[in-house]
Amino acid sequence: MSELLVRASPPATDGTLLRVTPASAGWRHVGFEVLELAPGRRAVRATDGQEVCVVVVSGQASVRSEHGDWSIGGRPDPWAGPPDAVYLPGATEFVVEGEGEIALCWAPAPGGGAPARALPGAEMEVEVRGHGALERRIHPILMGDREAESLLVCEVLTPGGHWSSYPPHKHDRDDPPRETLLEETYYHRIRPAQGFALQRVYSGDRVLDESLAVGDRDCVLVPRGYHTVSAPPGYDLYYLNVMAGPTRLWAVTNDPDHEWTLIPEAER
Repeated sequence: MSELLVRASPPATDGTLLRVTPASAGWRHVGFEVLELAPGRRAVRATDGQEVCVVVVSGQASVRSEHGDWSIGGRPDPWAGPPDAVYLPGATEFVVEGEGEIALCWAPAPGGGAPARALPGAEMEVEVRGHGALERRIHPILMGDREAESLLVCEVLTPGGHWSSYPPHKHDRDDPPRETLLEETYYHRIRPAQGFALQRVYSGDRVLDESLAVGDRDCVLVPRGYHTVSAPPGYDLYYLNVMAGPTRLWAVTNDPDHEWTLIPEAER
């Protein structure tokens, strides 16, 4: 199996299905976990020198810490509108309980992070990006317009038969504002769940060039290079992106071979 592909396991006693750490990924910034919570199951964590964004993928959760007690969530699945989330800064111990699928998105916060707060889905401005078979919907959970120290978090919903993260783009060069170095995880959900999606990760020199078939609840690591995703006909695709790097700015470079696809066909 590719080193870029991380698969979910049966839930641990605290509900952990999947965990990516900087050590396991071989990078410096992004951590990611998925919990499957049920009555009587609780996850206890400490941010220490990191910040965390708790995202309700489906179901509901309570997030308790010294900063407050938030009850969030309620959507039955990832396609039912924008999610609720909670942001917590460094030096915070917290407990997550509830019933559903919860993601924990981690990144360094050597400066202590930003103020703790809830991030209601109802306050997100949904973006529709692309045209024709490139069209997809973006939920900006914790992007540049919402305060954090290094975390960037968003959801993307791609209809069956469409491409996403397209044209292929990269963010592996620390040269702001033209491009920023951001490690990234893609956590995939597929409807119906027996389906699959395709993701390609490749560098310009093709030293890195992998095409991955991903299933429901698979996570893909993007350490560098161009990347893009395809949802086969009949299968809707959801993915949750977590990004972080030295500069908190999403600035990308498109693959010049494919940048022309940004122009709608009627305007070519």
